[in-house]
Amino acid sequence: MQNSSTSPRTEPAGPPPSRYYWRTQLLSWGAYAVFNLILFKSFAGKSAGAWAWVMSGVIAGALLGASHLLRLLLRRQGWLRLPPLALLGRLLLANAALAVGSEVAIGLVTWVLLPRQPAGQGPQGWLPYLGYALNMNIMLWLWSAAYIGWHYLQRSRRAEVEKWRLTAAVREAELNTLRAQLNPHFLFNGLNNIRGLVSEDPGRARQALAHLAELLRYVMQHSATPLVPLGQELEIVADYLALEALQLEDRLRYALDVAPAARAAQLPPLTVQLLVENAIKHGVASRPAGGYVAITAQLDAAGWLCLTVRNPGRYAPAPAAGGSGLGLRGLRERLAQAFGPAAVFSLDNDPNAADTVLAALRLPVAAASAGPLAFSPLSTLSPAVQ
Repeated sequence: MQNSSTSPRTEPAGPPPSRYYWRTQLLSWGAYAVFNLILFKSFAGKSAGAWAWVMSGVIAGALLGASHLLRLLLRRQGWLRLPPLALLGRLLLANAALAVGSEVAIGLVTWVLLPRQPAGQGPQGWLPYLGYALNMNIMLWLWSAAYIGWHYLQRSRRAEVEKWRLTAAVREAELNTLRAQLNPHFLFNGLNNIRGLVSEDPGRARQALAHLAELLRYVMQHSATPLVPLGQELEIVADYLALEALQLEDRLRYALDVAPAARAAQLPPLTVQLLVENAIKHGVASRPAGGYVAITAQLDAAGWLCLTVRNPGRYAPAPAAGGSGLGLRGLRERLAQAFGPAAVFSLDNDPNAADTVLAALRLPVAAASAGPLAFSPLSTLSPAVQ
């Protein structure tokens, strides 16, 4: 019994040869038979017509059978998975054996079909058969190169498709992870704000719960949505600002200046909310006197959305953090998912205003079919607009 450790590695033979394979085989070797017929007729003359016909057909048939046997060896013995040198050695032996075997078969067939040839017609002696064997070997090498090259090309294409599928799956998983990180963040912030109001002012706590409910509804409805209109995003920003204003009171002052044409522009959900949250956390809540948050959005001359969020403070990114926290890194990832390199996001000190941090976002305007969006008037959004 043969030891399993020394058994040759094989791969499934796969599906039977397709019609395309057989059509290609018949067409190529049929063309080769015509070439041989012309060659025989040219060198042997018109008197060798029957011999030329038989020899051309037999040679083409032998090549057809030999190439198909070679295909079976390549697929069933797993040769296509071998390194180039190992494959080359096996092909050297297989092609030589098939060429010699084919010539033996050709000799037997022609001897049966053409047992008596006039002197000077047909092959004389064994030397012509050696030449035929060499020719057979060359043709089998050409066939092997074409077949193996086609196989490697198909395998390369499948690997490329799998690579892109895997990349898409990884990106989708990363995006879902970012959304999963962002959603609880909303909930914890909102609950912390409400907790401080329950005992002090139940009425304001109920109002805060209403805003939090809108926030959670938005997150649940749009967390899996790649893009939303800016106008819809601003509605949820208004709820978030109202929640923060209930806690910070007159320490928080904010203003929104949004062009009507910009409200239909598309962007990833929770983008503006994250920028506003970052501005309040680092520029307002940490200061005893509070500060302002200014949000502007408009379309530039090229039709791109230009959105800015300003807050008081000085921006000094920590080298270890790469210049942004987890939330902003997640925002960059989501923008890259939606717009690729076209999205431009920057966070730096405002060159036109002292003690001011500027978050700027420039996005290509995606086609949007959003209708009129209801939005609270500016006077109702801020208790103290600057």
